[in-house]
Amino acid sequence: MGFFSEVKTMVKENIRDYGMYIALLVIILTFSIMTDGLFMSSRNISNLLDSTGYIAVLAVGMTLVIVIRHIDLSVGFVAGFLGAIAAILLTQVGVPVYFTIPIILILGILIGLLNGFLVAKIGIPAFVATLAGWLFFRGALLQVTEKTGTIIIKDENFNAIGNGFIPSLVQINGLHLLSLILGALFIVFYIYSEVSTRRNNIKYNFDVVSKGIFTLKLVLVSALIAYVTWILAGYNGFSWTVVIILLVTVIYYFLTTKTVIGRHIYAVGSNPEAAHLSGINVKRITYFVFGSMGMLAALSGILFTSRLQSATTTAGTLFELDAVAAAYVGGVSSAGGVGKVTGAIIGAVVMASLSSGMNLLGVGISYQYMIRGGVLAGAVIFDVMTRKARA
Repeated sequence: MGFFSEVKTMVKENIRDYGMYIALLVIILTFSIMTDGLFMSSRNISNLLDSTGYIAVLAVGMTLVIVIRHIDLSVGFVAGFLGAIAAILLTQVGVPVYFTIPIILILGILIGLLNGFLVAKIGIPAFVATLAGWLFFRGALLQVTEKTGTIIIKDENFNAIGNGFIPSLVQINGLHLLSLILGALFIVFYIYSEVSTRRNNIKYNFDVVSKGIFTLKLVLVSALIAYVTWILAGYNGFSWTVVIILLVTVIYYFLTTKTVIGRHIYAVGSNPEAAHLSGINVKRITYFVFGSMGMLAALSGILFTSRLQSATTTAGTLFELDAVAAAYVGGVSSAGGVGKVTGAIIGAVVMASLSSGMNLLGVGISYQYMIRGGVLAGAVIFDVMTRKARA
């Protein structure tokens, strides 16, 4: 098979994996041309990534929840409520930021485990159980902010999480050196993980693409990472939000692709009954996934609250729908068992890029919602069509 024929076949057979990247490329090129390059400016890309951080981490957790055939509608107001609790601990109780963050993350895990208990142990459908959580934490958020309304946070260390940038070791021709180093390390990690996966596939006689195609993929993705790193290094470098997104991506990528519990998550999503019969503790996996979702909701609340430098009565509104949209655009299947952490991040960036580009073009908010709705519908239709084609 020739090189171009293999590329065509690979894209066709893996269109679910590559479709989101193609969509992102089209969006970037379109808005770059229509805004005369303003869309890809260092400042805009930095703001775009910072503004999508709290949705990106939610999308990662939501992807795993959907993979095991459930949904979590409570995450938006869980994030808003825990963000308000963080603000209260910092401003009214006087708890230091290095204690506040672990406390909030632990609370998030406990809330997630409670949802897991209702779903796995009691047997309540996830939609109903988490809808109850949506209502409860909406009320809890209003309760804790009832007296003060917006809670202003003046802790510089906490606010830096959503607005600050990593320190620069030195500037080289106006470029942020530490960001360049982190970008290079991320490229090394990506290449190492891909090469390791390929070797394992060959070891167990799984099908792999040719060396030429594999090398081309490594070069293109590495070039994309390097380009984004270069753009950000030309502004203020990597923000702490971007660093957190990268850490979440690396941790959950390793968890889902290199560990036993990751394989069990996808096994449960593909066929819960078969997974149970093969000895997998389905209830334990459900607890783990919902606990993980709760922790990421808490992290989302921290990112959003620190970015606003305040807790508000409306924090968390529609976060869950944005996370679901990012997960589906990122390639998760509504039938369960299919979905990648990296896809969730790309899905969040796609949705944020649409909003950013349309804002730069002055598109009205009503049209923005309709266009984003169309993109989500298209992603789900794409999922259904690809599943039918493989059936």
